Amino acid sequence: MENNNETRDESYWREKLTPEEYHILREKGTERPFSGEYNEVFAKGVWRCKACGTALFDGDTKFATSCGWPAFHSAKKGQIDEHEDLSHGMRRTEVTCHNCQSHLGHVFNDGPPPSGLRYCINSLCLILDEDDSL
Repeated sequence: MENNNETRDESYWREKLTPEEYHILREKGTERPFSGEYNEVFAKGVWRCKACGTALFDGDTKFATSCGWPAFHSAKKGQIDEHEDLSHGMRRTEVTCHNCQSHLGHVFNDGPPPSGLRYCINSLCLILDEDDSL
């Protein structure tokens, strides 16, 4: 599934992803809060990037929150890149998949221990792999 530093042109992503997935993953969109398939799913396994399949989060790092999107307190080492995001008159930290550079969501400093972080991720950016316990 994983392909280190996968670089594809946008025509590849338009064919692979649904229009809504493309908007969020490739155009930095956001799904409506509380609308995502995985908002209330807590399962063992690995959460992967919907675009390229890279393992992003372990299932035991997901936690319940009232933000409206799936939230994780820790990411797999080296699999998430952070970028300053000054859009919409806010100062935030965008997170992208290290492998394919797809937009995933944002990370905030208001999460639980052990990290104190809250990776707030769009459901449409994720695939739950319950057979994988990396």
